[in-house]
Amino acid sequence: MSRTATAPSPAVPHSAPEDALALFTGVLLISIGVAFFTGAGLLTGGTAGLAFLAHYATGVGFGALFFVLNLPFYWLAWRKMGRSFTFKTFAAVLLLSVLTTLQPHFLQFAQLQPLYAAIAGGLITGTGFLVLFRHRCSLGGVGILALYLQDRYGWRAGKVQMGIDCCIVLLALLTVEPLRVAYSIVGAVALNLVLALNHRPGRYTAV
Repeated sequence: MSRTATAPSPAVPHSAPEDALALFTGVLLISIGVAFFTGAGLLTGGTAGLAFLAHYATGVGFGALFFVLNLPFYWLAWRKMGRSFTFKTFAAVLLLSVLTTLQPHFLQFAQLQPLYAAIAGGLITGTGFLVLFRHRCSLGGVGILALYLQDRYGWRAGKVQMGIDCCIVLLALLTVEPLRVAYSIVGAVALNLVLALNHRPGRYTAV
């Protein structure tokens, strides 16, 4: 019996309401992951990791620092990833800054074991990033670079981001005790495993 090859169905672009709901969902999940990290005194990678380091060193709010540190990366997003990607990324960064500032009024932890916080926070944050990536959006910084390298060279975004994130977390050894850095690396690995396993070239194409 012969089989007739079936042409793949054309990709259907996400609608504006779908993108808006995905942006809110992804950022909300990431803000919960951030609450796990901050509640346990942990760090993460990327621009968020740099914002954590600055937050712990200066006491300035994470949300404000995260927003400011992302500003230089919008040039890369505009030049290489397009106007729509840049606008969505800017909106996601702004929303995360607002949510992380307001979140202590809605979510507090009386007790949080660091290893659990690293794993749970990493997986929740990774799922939030996955939602954003699949709607052609990121949270700036390393996320923009990772998506560009995946689109341009086929490098898996999760693996690129994992390498950079671990390097940034290791920088914390200059100011943070080694055990907390070790837990933070566990969180970075958990986060990026979600991306490495679920967001790779050929498995899913966002339109």
